[in-house]
Amino acid sequence: MCHNVKTISKVSSGELSICKNCNIYHLEFNNICFEFNEEEYEKFKNYLLNIEINYWEIKYADSKVKRKIPIPSLQPNLVLMFNRQEIEELKALFYSKNHVFDNYIDLDDINYTLILN
Repeated sequence: MCHNVKTISKVSSGELSICKNCNIYHLEFNNICFEFNEEEYEKFKNYLLNIEINYWEIKYADSKVKRKIPIPSLQPNLVLMFNRQEIEELKALFYSKNHVFDNYIDLDDINYTLILN
């Protein structure tokens, strides 16, 4: 268990931090928790920042699932699925290195269907 953890960046759905003692990155996002060494961190970051969101949304346009953007894992039977907003939040964690976001919410953070009467 890491004790000397420094938060690198934070969004409403999670945060990215690093343990200064063991140099392990911790990514907590919704109900997913990753631990990366430096090499794994860089590979995940590069993969994430180069995902073509439009391609995946078009490819799975007829799918009934809400999340259409896959991130494969090394385990062959496990693929993590995200929607556009989640991918943008994940990217924000990696773009904003050494910057902790304010705790303000954005309109996109509100998951509510507005019905005008």
